[in-house]
This record gives sequence, C-alpha cells and structure tokens, in this order.
Amino acid sequence: MHFDLLDIAVFVRAASLGNLSAAARDLGLSTSSASSRLAQLEQQLGTRLLHRTTRRISLTGEGERFLEHAAQLLDTAGQAAQSVGRGAQAPQGQLRVTVPASFGRQHVSPAIPAFLAAYPGLTLDLRLTDQVIDLVEAGVDVALRMGALPDSSLVARPLAPSHRAVCASPGYLAAQGTPRHPDELRHHNCIVLGDQSSWQFGTALGKTAVAVAGNLRTDNGEVIRDAILAGMGLALKSTWDVGAYLRSGALVRVLPDYPVLPAVSIWAVYPSRRQVPAKTHAFIDFFAARFGSPPYWDSPEATPPAPW
Repeated sequence: MHFDLLDIAVFVRAASLGNLSAAARDLGLSTSSASSRLAQLEQQLGTRLLHRTTRRISLTGEGERFLEHAAQLLDTAGQAAQSVGRGAQAPQGQLRVTVPASFGRQHVSPAIPAFLAAYPGLTLDLRLTDQVIDLVEAGVDVALRMGALPDSSLVARPLAPSHRAVCASPGYLAAQGTPRHPDELRHHNCIVLGDQSSWQFGTALGKTAVAVAGNLRTDNGEVIRDAILAGMGLALKSTWDVGAYLRSGALVRVLPDYPVLPAVSIWAVYPSRRQVPAKTHAFIDFFAARFGSPPYWDSPEATPPAPW
C-alpha cells in the first residue's frame, strides 16, 4: 500500500492541533484540500481516523493507534531529507507568533530584520497583543508569555528571567524620602498595575506582603513608566522595561535588598505536538540566544548579543 506523505502530514498536524483549518494553514493548504487529503487517507486505510465537528476534531481509537506510527514515519522521512542535498536547508513557510505588546516593541521588533535575514525561507506573521489567545484556535505557532503559567496542554520553554524592581525618579525620592523597608511603602504614593495592590518581597524573616495604594491605577505598563519618570510615585516594574532608565539614572531602584516575589520568567509557549516544526525551534533558539543569560537588559552594557 502506497501513501502520500502529505496526506499523513495533514492527519498528524490536525490530530496535534485539534483543528483541521489550523493544520491546513500550517501546511500551506486550503481547508478543502486538507479535508480531501484526510478523506483520501481514511479511504486507503478503510477506517475513520478523526471525529469532526464544526470547531474541533478528535482521534478515534484507530486514529490513536495510527498516529504514533504516522508521526514516526514523518520523522524518518524528514531526517532522511535533511541528511542530503537541499534537504539540509533553513526552515520554510509562514511562522505565526504572538508577543506582549510593549515587550515585543522593545525586544522583539528590533531583531526581526536579523531573524528573517537568518531564515530567508520564512515569512513572519507577528501579532503584538496583551491578550492571552488560544494558540490552537488561532493557528499560532509560538507565543511569548510573562509570569507564572497555568496548567495546560501547551509546551513551555523559559527564555529569560523577568526581574522586577520597585522604582522611582530621583526627584520623587528627594521630595518624599527613600523607603528602607517594604513596610514603608504604605506611606508612599504607589502607582498600581491592574489589581496588583499587594506587593510581595523576600526578607530575612521570610515572605512579606505589603498593601500599596496611590492616586493612579492603570492596566498599561507604559503609562506607569511614564508616571514614575514624571516623579509621581513608586512602581513595581520589570527590568526589561526600565533597564535603560535605571542605567541612565532617570530612575532609581528602591529596596534592592528585598527581592520581589514571586520570581517570574519570560516563556516561549507552543502547542503540544509530536512534531515541532523547525520554524518554531528556529524562533525560540534565536531569541533565547539574543536575550542571553543573564538577559542583556540586566547587564551594565545592555547590548544584545548577535546570535546570527
């Protein structure tokens, strides 16, 4: 029995993503073409591999048994192609990525020309959004996310730590004094992000939480950065956002002996699948190398390494 590897690829990708339309986009096919190829494969095998609904698909019992062998077949074919001639080439196709808006503008956007120059076979669909979207539903290959991650079927790889610090302008501290202990924050004007009105710190006696308040609360980190630069008060900021201002002296780090808790990271998150496309690995590896360890925004020079 002879099979078309593209038919098998449609099945494996659809099973991994749980969505035939997303699988078709990932493989550069129309949904109707992918559906026809899947039907052709099922006809050849004489069995139904997937249950289909208007929004989701799921494996049948026969599909579960076939998936492992199908994935191994594609892995073997891919390794064979990459071992000779033109098969050993850079990743190809369209790569869909979502990144938090401010972080993306500051630390991803400047590297896009170098990334696409390193991988000329790729086209990049980059979406800057602070919304947490369903990667499978949206057909996204990889997302960058901040902080603690909820349990899910997604695969997550840490790219860099995201250190946070209490910051203020020299003018504010000269006028209002510099807090020496987290408890003293109760007496200061603290600019609050969203509902984060309790800041946690590590002390010699363990973790302590401090209720903070001020005359400005916002859901936008850039608004908070502008406010503390203008001398309005203190704020809890990520160093990737304010590192340049700390180095220049426009902002001052307050309470440096009390680490902000919990420690958080910047993650690359992608759908759990047996076959992770080379384009996904390329993006993750590129930016892991670019951010560095420790990340460049935390170094005195703040110069991103060149991973290309």
